[in-house]
Amino acid sequence: MSDHFRNREDGQDLIRWFENQLKNNDAHFLDLNIYIDVIEDYLDEEKYKKALKTCNMGISQYPYSAELLFNKAQTLSHLERYEEAIEVLDRAANLQPNDYDTLMLRSNILAWMGNHRESIEELKRLVELSEEKDEIYYQVGMAYQHLSDYRRAAQYYKQALQWNLHHEDAMYELAYCLDMNGELEDSLSYYQSFIDQDPYSVQAWYNLGIVYNKLERFEQAIQAYEYAILIDESFASAHFNMGNSYMNLKQFQKAFEAYRQTHEIEGANAETYCCMGAAMEKMESYSRAIKFYSKATKIDEEYDEAWFGVGSCFHRQSRWMEATHALRKAIRLNDENYLYWYTLAEAERELGNISSSGEAFEEASLLNPASLEIWQDWSYLYFEQADFDQAISVAMSGLEEFPDNPDLFYYVTAYLISAGQYKEAFNYLENALTLDFDKHEILYDFFPKLETQKALFKIIDQYRK
Repeated sequence: MSDHFRNREDGQDLIRWFENQLKNNDAHFLDLNIYIDVIEDYLDEEKYKKALKTCNMGISQYPYSAELLFNKAQTLSHLERYEEAIEVLDRAANLQPNDYDTLMLRSNILAWMGNHRESIEELKRLVELSEEKDEIYYQVGMAYQHLSDYRRAAQYYKQALQWNLHHEDAMYELAYCLDMNGELEDSLSYYQSFIDQDPYSVQAWYNLGIVYNKLERFEQAIQAYEYAILIDESFASAHFNMGNSYMNLKQFQKAFEAYRQTHEIEGANAETYCCMGAAMEKMESYSRAIKFYSKATKIDEEYDEAWFGVGSCFHRQSRWMEATHALRKAIRLNDENYLYWYTLAEAERELGNISSSGEAFEEASLLNPASLEIWQDWSYLYFEQADFDQAISVAMSGLEEFPDNPDLFYYVTAYLISAGQYKEAFNYLENALTLDFDKHEILYDFFPKLETQKALFKIIDQYRK
């Protein structure tokens, strides 16, 4: 019976038969392998409660089956009942002390519980048992990385690569850890040594490109990606990262072509469409950019960056109503990006929605108080409405963040003059001129009348003398 079902392609047949046996009370004593096959089919279908029930039935008949105990522990881990899973694994380990799968599952469960140091100890026991030592060293590296011990993590990733030069994940994570340790520059020779051992290692060239990119040596990054593509022209990630490097070099047409190659290899992908849109936006081809951003949102409706891209392009086309619609969608998905709020504030201002604009500027300032432009534009919003007290208040708040910024001193000066607070205005003007005399022409933007500009010039000229 067991062999009959084990060879069937459709596990549903076995499950149907098994469940019929239970209904008819015929499941008095079943072959061990039937239990194992049924449990594995339940696990494949993510029917964890049924799998657990079957495990318990099987163990009641075969209490010394290490495989059933392992399956029960696996099922409990899926149900996030980790403590129970560990107890069951201990029983399995008593039956098979050095079973690789049991030790690996125990290590994984400990990691899921956040007990990374205990997980590491289990993994180290596995090194001698495993034929795939590179994978064990990689797992140890990941555990140390979870502990933010990037130096030790890098050591184990290097050991993984000593066993398997082509372990892609280890090579990628190593670059990340070296970056966190500030050792990227020193790692260039390390990656070059991989290439010296195997000049046709596509992953070595690719990761060398990643390191160069992190070091902002974008031309060299592109060269490394090009070598990776020469070895494997269908390597989509190399094309994609090359596009990112071209974007950093402001070579937007080349970036678009690299993203287009990625699309041809991978097919429709929200991230790639979004990047293609960004390249088009940088080339000021806003209508085409919107089309690519929109394709991204159709694939992933919750892709906030794509919605922002749509809103940004409408903003640049002065299509304010459409811009606010897209920008608010982006904000609903991610309300912690100051740029989304800042761009929305500008669009609302253009629509004459002063209250909504002010609220958006305020949100942007809370998320990124270190943006000078927010304080300038937000305060200017109220100046345009002749609400000088509010303009002064916002600009003063900006000065708390930028106490030595001459631009904001000139802004406050302009607002105080407009409010008729001349004595205080000249105090701020004196500070502004001391910080940067040449920027005094900022004031003329606030007062376009020639008579006012002449009066200001006389005051400023006296300070020059």
